[in-house]
Amino acid sequence: MAITVTGERSAADGTLTPAVGVRVRALREAMGLSLRDLAQRSGVSAPMLSQVERGETSPTLAVAARIAAGLELTLSQLLRLDEDRHVVVVRRGEGRKRRRAGHRVEELTPPLPGQRADVSVHRLDPGAVTGGPGDPPMHEPGSRETAVVVDGTATLVIDGARHELRAGDSVTFDADLAHHFENNSSDPAELLAVVAAGLRRS
Repeated sequence: MAITVTGERSAADGTLTPAVGVRVRALREAMGLSLRDLAQRSGVSAPMLSQVERGETSPTLAVAARIAAGLELTLSQLLRLDEDRHVVVVRRGEGRKRRRAGHRVEELTPPLPGQRADVSVHRLDPGAVTGGPGDPPMHEPGSRETAVVVDGTATLVIDGARHELRAGDSVTFDADLAHHFENNSSDPAELLAVVAAGLRRS
C-alpha cells in the first residue's frame, strides 16, 4: 500500500518520488556544497546523489534520511520544502551547530533555496572571539547584520573601531566589512544575529 510522507507520495517499496531530487540539489547549492562534499557528509555516494538530483532514481526513506542529515536537516524538513505555504520548524537545540575555540553557533534558519536572511545564536566563552579560522567566510557584498546581546557583554570590532555592547543592546552594521565579536569579560556572552544578504545599495 502506498504511504504519504509529509506531502510526498511514496511507492509501495518505500521509495520517494523523483521530485525530492530537485530540492536536494537546490539545498546543496544553497549551502555551497559540491556533490563530493554532500557525499562525505551524508555517506551516500556522489554518483547516487547525482542520480537522485536528476530524477533518475528515487531514494528510499533511509537514504533520504542520510541525505537530510548531510544537509543538516531532519527528514521531515527535507520533505516539506516544496509544499505551498510551507512552514519549517526548527526546534530548540536542533539547529545546525558548529563550535570553535569557545565560540558556539546554532543556526536557527534552515538552508532553504533562495534564503536571503539567516538567524543564528552565538555563545562566547570568556576570552573567546568570532571570526576565527573555523568560522564561515565574510558575508556577500551588500549584506547587513543586526546583532542583539542577549546575555553578558560583547565588543564589536569593525573597520578599526570598537563598540562595547551590554545585554539588551543591539547593533546594525555592514557585514561585508571585516569584523568580529569579542568577549573580554569573565562571564559567558550570548548574541542573536540576523544577516540579510544584498540589501545595501550604496
